[in-house]
Amino acid sequence: MVRLNDFNSNLNPDDEQAVFERTVVRQQHDVMRIFITGKPGAGKTTLILGTVEDLKKRGYRIGGMVTREVRERGKRVGFKIEALDTGEEGILAWVGEGHPRVGRYAVNLHDLEKVGVGAIRRAIGEADLVVIDEIGAMEFKSREFKNAVEEAVNSGKPMLAVLHRKWVDEFRGRGRIYTLIHENREAVQKEITEILSRALKGISNLKKGK
Repeated sequence: MVRLNDFNSNLNPDDEQAVFERTVVRQQHDVMRIFITGKPGAGKTTLILGTVEDLKKRGYRIGGMVTREVRERGKRVGFKIEALDTGEEGILAWVGEGHPRVGRYAVNLHDLEKVGVGAIRRAIGEADLVVIDEIGAMEFKSREFKNAVEEAVNSGKPMLAVLHRKWVDEFRGRGRIYTLIHENREAVQKEITEILSRALKGISNLKKGK
């Protein structure tokens, strides 16, 4: 068990308290970092948005980014990204010419970094929970995005992220991983919401000295 008086250093009291809080949070990483994976259509983004809404109603500040499909005439033609704190939107990828590419999509690094990376970094500094939807091949075309993900993982902030199924092994052992299917989405969402709610409440109480 970590105690504040274990930190004997030259830090001032405020800095010492901050180190103590980060240490406690990191020791709970299996609960504090939650990753969702699953096949297309399993409802990963739906789960993220539902969890975000539930936690907002409980008074928590949620930041980060989500990815949504863009369809025309019933066909998927691209993906857009949205910052959860400001509502700012950008294009992540679109069918057509351009580089870098993932399959038939050209990835828009400018919007990914301006909207997505910016939202992640603001969340690390300002939010109670960092959300990243998703971590995958398109997003990892950006070095800045990779760096922002590492910053989020190492920040000690609670984190909820969607992992493309090909990237699961890269994050195994860095948090709790749920594999989503359509049939378990509601149950998983309820469980994750309660886990994060308890964790966020614990952090709040810690900061208040309870």
